[in-house]
Amino acid sequence: MTRSTPSTRPPGRPRSGVDAAVFAATLSAVDELGYARATVDRIAAAAGVAKTTIYRRWPSKGALIVDCLLDAFGPVPLEGAGRAELISSAVRWAAAKIGEPGVGDAFAGVFSDAVSDPALREILSTRLQDPYRLALQDALGEPEHRVLFLIDVVVGTLLHRMGMTGEPMADADVSALVEMVLSHFAGGAGPDRSAGSGASGA
Repeated sequence: MTRSTPSTRPPGRPRSGVDAAVFAATLSAVDELGYARATVDRIAAAAGVAKTTIYRRWPSKGALIVDCLLDAFGPVPLEGAGRAELISSAVRWAAAKIGEPGVGDAFAGVFSDAVSDPALREILSTRLQDPYRLALQDALGEPEHRVLFLIDVVVGTLLHRMGMTGEPMADADVSALVEMVLSHFAGGAGPDRSAGSGASGA
């Protein structure tokens, strides 16, 4: 089922000085302590702010992590002479970002929390995933379910590798992932691909 298009802010939103300090402290705490031990108390102490300052901006650790990830990722690079170059640059960008200190751990941690937290899943979907989905839909001219499948394959693979090994995916494997994705997406959506697959667009 196709969702209605939400009102979303583009990634890389402007930050206040406090936001910048909190985001930096969040990724540093996650990188040093692990996602579970990087509590709001510890993040606030590392950022040099009161815990109430954080909770005035973000109602939960999950909401903070989502905005932190938006800031860390910024806009998806939609560059290239054609679909293949555009998709390749987007996949390599995602892999590089997830490999940055604290980013992959934060992403995997909030993703895991969302499995049993419907409110957090909604935040992940509307505030983190949807801006990138909409940008890719516009750039690729693909329907929503196809772009969601692209995101599932790429981000799911990268996070699985991070979760299983504790390390980001090696460059050679990223190249193999690019080739695998291009074999399905680079040619564009054919007439028999326009129907919803039902896997990701619900």
